[in-house]
Amino acid sequence: MASLLDELAGWKRRYGEDPALLVELLARLTDARFTDAAELIRLHEDALFLRAYPHSEKVARACDELLCGFGARIAALGEARAALEEPEVSGIAGTSVTAVFSYHAARALAARHGSAMDIAWEYCPAPDRFGPLLAAVLPEAREEWPVEAHFAARDWIDRVRPPHQTALQWILGRLSRLDGPPARRAELYDAAQVMLHWRLGESAAARTHTRRGTAACFHTAPLLRRKDTELSKEFSSPALPLRRLRASEAREAIALIQDTSAARYRELYGFNFPYLPRMYSADAGRGLEILFFGAAPEARLPLRAYHAGMFFKNGVPAGYVEVLSFFERAEVGFNLYYTFREGETAWIYAQILKLCRQMLGVSVFWVDPYQIGHDNDEAIESGAFWFYRKLGFRPVDETLERLALREERRLAADPGLRTPARVLRRLAGSPMVYEPPAARRGDWDRFHIRRLAAARWPRAVRQRYESCLALKRSGDESRYLRALQRDERLRADLLRLGSS
Repeated sequence: MASLLDELAGWKRRYGEDPALLVELLARLTDARFTDAAELIRLHEDALFLRAYPHSEKVARACDELLCGFGARIAALGEARAALEEPEVSGIAGTSVTAVFSYHAARALAARHGSAMDIAWEYCPAPDRFGPLLAAVLPEAREEWPVEAHFAARDWIDRVRPPHQTALQWILGRLSRLDGPPARRAELYDAAQVMLHWRLGESAAARTHTRRGTAACFHTAPLLRRKDTELSKEFSSPALPLRRLRASEAREAIALIQDTSAARYRELYGFNFPYLPRMYSADAGRGLEILFFGAAPEARLPLRAYHAGMFFKNGVPAGYVEVLSFFERAEVGFNLYYTFREGETAWIYAQILKLCRQMLGVSVFWVDPYQIGHDNDEAIESGAFWFYRKLGFRPVDETLERLALREERRLAADPGLRTPARVLRRLAGSPMVYEPPAARRGDWDRFHIRRLAAARWPRAVRQRYESCLALKRSGDESRYLRALQRDERLRADLLRLGSS
């Protein structure tokens, strides 16, 4: 099987060739039997990549046929299928996800997936944590919780819940009827650190099957490389076509986004608290769709505007983005799912930044050190620093900028060299920033939102800022950003307070 899998992986670099042989190979692999978990993972990931970047309509259809019923392959592995439930490869059909989710995420997931999700009692590290939660929703449990050394939370729940309800459904149902502010319910649930077990089966929530639409772009030429993408050119090209989603479509989209994220052991603030009346779909071309939306008014941050999104390649979820904006500056967290990192990553990233410029009016982009490799071995291994550097980003720290320049000269003198991991870790010690040619270099280098939030604001500055707050609290926060961007005096004052 290894030779067939090597051949399949090779097709990720054979765009422009006649894909007839690939279609035949996919058919052979569809009928083949696999007994090794690592080989099944390779098959799954490469087939999913080729479904997102299909050579032709026949290839896309063949990939879907191969992935259909993948859960049966997993079941045939027996106990060996545990290897497919690790966070790095989670979400495959026929597997399960075992994780702690917040109250808001757990409630949404349980509402959609019912009995497929329940409490994983054997993995709950400290059942005593259930005490305050259970005492709040079942007062009788106070008889034991404060005084017993080992509080039997599971026994209490199993004695009182109806047979047709899971323990999770019972807890969430009782919490929903609890008196007091909604935040109290979240506090009780989250403090319990409830470990959940979600059986994905062959559901659409498994990333094997998750699709938003069908394949629309077929790649008959080599994929775009990093050097084919220049931010300045992308920014000056025509605006991306936008469509505001209807209420029903927005609800379906956020459910898909939440499921997609949870199946990968992730949840995002904006996915839990979306502002659905202003969810937009951007068609970037080449089969790339970006769903983009802000946070609900009650969940908005005091100063920065918050937006999030997920992007899809030919209907396959390929990654997500989180954007925190203030005046013309945007902190962008870009996360491409590992399956698709041999795809058109730089071009996709450029389209997301372009959308941010278009919708939010931002022009200066900021990358957190974690994205570059600080406490992130995966980013070090992938050379994330050079990904951003070659797109025009620079380290904020002048010492690291000089180190980057020296390293660039060293690599130019001998193209066969690579940057050592220890150097990449040093370079990851500073945020990186992209500034357009017209910007004043370094304006935001020393700014930190924490400094501004903790500063003592002069009364006149506070009054000028408060005149913008009505726009932050209603509608989409892009209106708030535009108001900030028009006030040069306020920008200068807040930039100074946040930089000193």
